[in-house]
Amino acid sequence: MNNRLVVFLFLVGLTFANDQIPGEDQKRPILLKGGVLHTVSTEVLEGYDILFSKGKIVRIEKNIMASPETDVYDVFGKHIIPSYIAPITRIGLVEIGLVKQTRDYAERGTYNPNVKANVSYNPDSELIPITRSNGVLIANSVPAGGRISGQSSVMMLDGWTWEQATLKHPSGLHINWPSMRINYGSNIKKSEKQQREEIQKSIRDLDDMIRNVRAYFQRIKQRSRLSDERQKADLRLESMIPFVIEQKSIFVHANEARQIKSAVDWARKNDLKIIIVGASDSWRLTDLLIKNNIPVIIDQVEKIPTRRFEPIHLPYKLPSILKAQGVQFCLNTIIGYPNDGNIRNLPNEAMRASAYGLDKNEALRSITLSTAEILGIDHMVGSLDIGKDATFFISETPPMEMNPKILMAFIQGREVDLNNHQKMLYKKYQEKYRRQGQLNQ
Repeated sequence: MNNRLVVFLFLVGLTFANDQIPGEDQKRPILLKGGVLHTVSTEVLEGYDILFSKGKIVRIEKNIMASPETDVYDVFGKHIIPSYIAPITRIGLVEIGLVKQTRDYAERGTYNPNVKANVSYNPDSELIPITRSNGVLIANSVPAGGRISGQSSVMMLDGWTWEQATLKHPSGLHINWPSMRINYGSNIKKSEKQQREEIQKSIRDLDDMIRNVRAYFQRIKQRSRLSDERQKADLRLESMIPFVIEQKSIFVHANEARQIKSAVDWARKNDLKIIIVGASDSWRLTDLLIKNNIPVIIDQVEKIPTRRFEPIHLPYKLPSILKAQGVQFCLNTIIGYPNDGNIRNLPNEAMRASAYGLDKNEALRSITLSTAEILGIDHMVGSLDIGKDATFFISETPPMEMNPKILMAFIQGREVDLNNHQKMLYKKYQEKYRRQGQLNQ
């Protein structure tokens, strides 16, 4: 690496690093009195108190008596809402999509199961404070590229280092399923037969990878019995053992019905646990998804239909259709440039789904507890329950409002800074026009 590139990367890091100080570990118990608790797991509790200590919720009752060492906040009429959780993001892995030096979400090559998202996570990303100021305090950061992209990590949007920010790793392995579409265009050089053969080869390559992992695992077991025998480690195969042998989650990115059906057949044949990401055509295959107990992560509600003949409102109604059919699902914003910084719009996705048939409580659940269940972190976060992490925010407005007024936010009991660059610019230019007499006092 030459000196000019080192200097450039240093300047880029200074330019796009936020200057906020992470929250301190909770030292004293905190009691919030008289709030409206959106527990998600049960009904809404009005006029209730919530007590949390050492980062955990310890009591939820009316009229809790505070001990002398407890800090008490009157939040009468304010809404206490569990953290929104973004299930598929690149936050911390990319700053500006068009600036190559700020992208660290993809490795070269087709198969990279050993890639870990959390070690590349940048806790000083300027996108983090922007995201959490809208109630998204937890995000599953996901690598991209190739057939097997790597392992995602659930990150708390606060912390000095990636180690402190990591809530769960790995949350899953990510596979981009081959396109099943045959192109019949006049300019296509490959015949239909050749295209079909390429599709089948891509799936056979995945089958070969699974068989190689199982064979590698058996060799490791034999090696442990014969301690004198040495074998060179294969990082790629070894990194897939938890997903193939232990059946940890594999996220399969697939939208079309043919892709989804092919992925489900592949998982069933290889005895794997998968989650479908994207899932635009999931409404066509609800029986298949339910039969095989496969959850779905819907990649954006606010979009146009996949096909010209489909109803324009179909993507908006997709969550209510899946709910009515009994498919487990959660909501996500669109991933990829130029939308990597729009994770904060997650509650807007739930609000749109609610406007098109999804019950409002279910809409809130689809960006909190349902997401936590699919990511395997529901024992820690996703709802306001005793024993779970004190990871929630306090708002003047109910959840999923277009213009939320978030007053405070806590991640494992640590109060986090809700200021961000955009708020600073708003205040700056508000003052400018006030001085010019163009803004009322």
